[in-house]
Amino acid sequence: MQTAAAYIRVSTDDQLEYSPESQLELIQQYAKEHDMILPAEYIFREAEGISGRKAEKRPEFQRMIATARSDKSDINVILVWKFSRFARNQEESIVYKSLLKREKGISVVSISEPIADGEFGSLIERIIEWMDGYYSVRLAGEVKRGMTKAFETGHPVSIAPIGYLMKESKLVPDPDSAPLVQMIFHDYLDGLGAKKIAMKINTMGIRTRRGNLWENRTVDYILRNPVYHGKIRWNPDHITRRDYDDPSVRIVDGQHEPIIDAKTWAAVQEKIAKNRVLHSKYIHQITPTLHSPLQGLCKCSNCGATMSFTRGGFQCSAFAHGRCTVSHYIALDKLESLAYYFIERDLTSGDVALIHRTHPEQEKGSVAIVRQQLDRERQKLSRVKEAYASGVDTLEEYQQNKMRINKQIAKLESQLKQSTPKVDIKAYCKENLAKLARIKSPDVPMDEKSKLMRSFVDHIVFNRKTCGIAVFYYA
Repeated sequence: MQTAAAYIRVSTDDQLEYSPESQLELIQQYAKEHDMILPAEYIFREAEGISGRKAEKRPEFQRMIATARSDKSDINVILVWKFSRFARNQEESIVYKSLLKREKGISVVSISEPIADGEFGSLIERIIEWMDGYYSVRLAGEVKRGMTKAFETGHPVSIAPIGYLMKESKLVPDPDSAPLVQMIFHDYLDGLGAKKIAMKINTMGIRTRRGNLWENRTVDYILRNPVYHGKIRWNPDHITRRDYDDPSVRIVDGQHEPIIDAKTWAAVQEKIAKNRVLHSKYIHQITPTLHSPLQGLCKCSNCGATMSFTRGGFQCSAFAHGRCTVSHYIALDKLESLAYYFIERDLTSGDVALIHRTHPEQEKGSVAIVRQQLDRERQKLSRVKEAYASGVDTLEEYQQNKMRINKQIAKLESQLKQSTPKVDIKAYCKENLAKLARIKSPDVPMDEKSKLMRSFVDHIVFNRKTCGIAVFYYA
């Protein structure tokens, strides 16, 4: 029994293709007929109208590829309604299919375009991909001309931003979210920064349209978007992202009703410009330089996010972006003193919170493979249970699958138990106390200190309220 994933995408240019629901129904039927499990979390569906020409512009496609390539993945095959749903760019199609096949042995199957095995089947598949690519290139030219005309007449050329709804190809204020946009502008003028505004919105229980927490960059994007005072912004050459000064950007008067009046808009832009000059020394102050052996290991006790180095200390990265509500800032020297004290105490007493895993670089290949197989079998066990609960499998089918999978799990657990070495805690602590001494030495280079720390510390949790640290080790 194979575990399948489904990728579903619908383009607005093809009015004859199946809806997402119809595609999913056909894929589920195909999986059932071919003895495949299709878990709900392995169904990847793009938002309607997402183009298939470039993989980087398809978030669900990227999530599917990342999931399929992960060590915990038990995906054996990816099902699509047509090959053009997977990609309309032949080069990308070949790259991603080869990548999945080479790394994980995963095949991509079109349920409506059966391809014979062998070289002739591969040739037919390439021809189908070439035809899809040719159609996509021609379509892109038509779409570009249509978008240019719409833009020049003041009509939107993208989805409606928060604060607006799209009705009959025209932006109209959303009575639910337009007041939120107005609040953001007024709060900014009243002295609240983007991060504090984001935290305020998150506290109110409001999420973005994608269901995510608000961040300072989300607020910043709204404050810089001219659509809110009656303009349409478009970059016909490339994606602008957050480069608001991109010379390729064009702005025209829109046909929609403004949410923000011209006076408020101008005041906000003036304040943004002044703040950029005032705080310019803190802008893009991101560097890969190692400042401490603890970098990348410390976690916030409130939200679990990694603590990053900033302004001479460490701060919760989620708090810095407005997603966490509790500041965990601590000066670098204080954090290192605390960490070294607790590590030395733990290793001296032998009372270590040991995570029973092996460092990926030290673990033998056979053991790693057994672990992966065991994880996949356990996932399969939950899949067959879901299939029975949802009525896909009969009770008899469920019992047979469960018995077969449990037998394989028992076999793998036995293999893993025999190959997992026992940890001599006394020797473990002695060895790592010697490493700690080198880490604390001023004569050891920072990159070596970092490698030594990561060779036995899994992660460190810092609690700002108690000023305490919990260190988790691994062997």
